[in-house]
Amino acid sequence: MTCLHHRSVVLLFPGTGAQHARMAAGLHGHEPVFTQAVDSVLAHLGAEGEALRADWLAAVPAVPMDADSRSAPLLFAVDYAMGRLVESWGVRPAAYLGHSMGEFAAAALAGVFRLEDAVRLLWKRVQMQRTTPAGGMLAVAATQAELASYLGHGVVVGAVNAPRHTVLSGPEEPLRLVGEKLTADGRTFRRLASRTPYHSPALAPLVPETEALLGGVRLAAPRTPLHSAYTTKPLSEEEAVSPAFWAVQPTAPVLFWPTLDQVLRDGDRLLVEAGPSQSLTVLARGHEAVRSGRSAVVPTLPPRAMGPEADRRSVCAARERLLAAGAHLPQGTSGRDHSGTLPVDLPHS
Repeated sequence: MTCLHHRSVVLLFPGTGAQHARMAAGLHGHEPVFTQAVDSVLAHLGAEGEALRADWLAAVPAVPMDADSRSAPLLFAVDYAMGRLVESWGVRPAAYLGHSMGEFAAAALAGVFRLEDAVRLLWKRVQMQRTTPAGGMLAVAATQAELASYLGHGVVVGAVNAPRHTVLSGPEEPLRLVGEKLTADGRTFRRLASRTPYHSPALAPLVPETEALLGGVRLAAPRTPLHSAYTTKPLSEEEAVSPAFWAVQPTAPVLFWPTLDQVLRDGDRLLVEAGPSQSLTVLARGHEAVRSGRSAVVPTLPPRAMGPEADRRSVCAARERLLAAGAHLPQGTSGRDHSGTLPVDLPHS
């Protein structure tokens, strides 16, 4: 026997570290909505956008994907385009949740930023980051408390992704020494694909100029609720239109797990990761609400570069799962209300 169980859709957008060569490239020229959205982002970058597209679609890019000049704009473009693609299937999300760069893509989709302003600001920030010292991030299988003794000399907690998934961020030499200490202590960690110490004080010198740039941009309240991984709460109108709020994000820690926990406490959810690598899908699967079956998570792209056909199969599988969940029912039918709720048949408990 089954009963009708309602889950609201939340789109998840991954951030820095999720990028990889040819991420979602198999969809370009194959999925019209995705193609148009990516091309719109790159068009706002002019000649640089053409170079970005060439590297993205190349088997061997001229500039590596880990370089900020490639990872930041292309990850934004893929996140944004995947969000557009999922919504083109008739899915009307109840909320967005982005990780790091993913929150910026979510804000563009939610109408906080006009697309052209978001792309211009993103590219300007990439250029400004070239003036900061090199650094990076380490993902460590440990709690914040367990890593307290490793902090200092510019190394800070850059992200809390799960109870035992903490990211440390900082300048290159102090971070290298922390890596040596982690190895000596037998702790499991890996270096993330970034050459910039995101979410650390190393980027603080960029805040004043970024805030000044944002002062000339039209900002608006989100059309769709946007849960901020910097505050763990839905973005308020005051925060959405505040240049200071957006300017300090590269220096502030990403509190993804506490934010996800709050989102899943608010109701049963169908989490849809609209971006590459399935990193947020893996994290969400560890949450009790997903493990118990009350909520569920659907990735839209493969976990790594697996070729064009794998990209297309993954998108088709995600579309089918959302169809099975009722995501394609037209607005106004009994299967969907206007809050982003979808009907899902689950075993009666």
